Amino acid sequence: LLCCFSHFLFGRLLTYRMTSIGTGYDLSAQTFSPAGKVFQIDYAMKAVDNSSTAIAIRGIDGVVFASENTIKSKLHEPKTIERTFGIDRHIGMLYCGRRPDGHSLAKEGRSSATKFRDLYGHPISVSKLNDELSGYMHYLTLHGGARPFGCCVVLAGYNPTDGAQMYMAQPSGESWGYYACAMGKNKQAAQAELEKLKPTEMTCRELIKEVARIIYATHDDVKDKDFELELSWVCAESNGKFEHVNSDIHSEAESFAQEKMEEDSDDSDEDESDGE
Repeated sequence: LLCCFSHFLFGRLLTYRMTSIGTGYDLSAQTFSPAGKVFQIDYAMKAVDNSSTAIAIRGIDGVVFASENTIKSKLHEPKTIERTFGIDRHIGMLYCGRRPDGHSLAKEGRSSATKFRDLYGHPISVSKLNDELSGYMHYLTLHGGARPFGCCVVLAGYNPTDGAQMYMAQPSGESWGYYACAMGKNKQAAQAELEKLKPTEMTCRELIKEVARIIYATHDDVKDKDFELELSWVCAESNGKFEHVNSDIHSEAESFAQEKMEEDSDDSDEDESDGE
């Protein structure tokens, strides 16, 4: 009896301490705080917000992905960092956050797409794959011994019948359809640039230049490390297949972005001169 009373008293004291100073609720993804928060999910979103920028835009004839892949060492081999993956021939995935988590979700997405094709004899739709993957992400917020994925993912596809489709799933498992979205440390600045565009009136050829421009425009040369620009798409021009853009289109988009940066720099210098 004394032992049971001691456990009861300890539990009450622990609950009081957690409530009074606001700690202890982040020890498990299964625990809600008094304010209704799940801190493990908030921490997972911090991993996304601390990652380098990634952008996805849905246009008239498909979806384009762009990511700012940080070069962490001068010894790093070029073009070995990838944040976009082919999940099925007609579906691509972009992630932002912890790299191992992104790779794990890509593997899970490919497994779901393969199982669906084997079972039903036709490719999985983007919306169905989004339901499967976001459900899997949510599942890991419900069980002990697991943690939420430290990344957001964007799934996109295109076919002539349904047109372009794009969804973003967060570590909590919540997901929505988007016309454009930005993730990472420069999300707010990139989001502001995206809101100036009219993606539903633009082709992927036009959008591939714009996403390159936004990545360069939001990159801070002083605070941020050097980066490689990764560009990919799934659209009418790629015959409905997900693929990285070829070197000619990639060079054209980078040149466009750098020219726009120089123009903006010249304009700001002129404004400063006029002010003096």
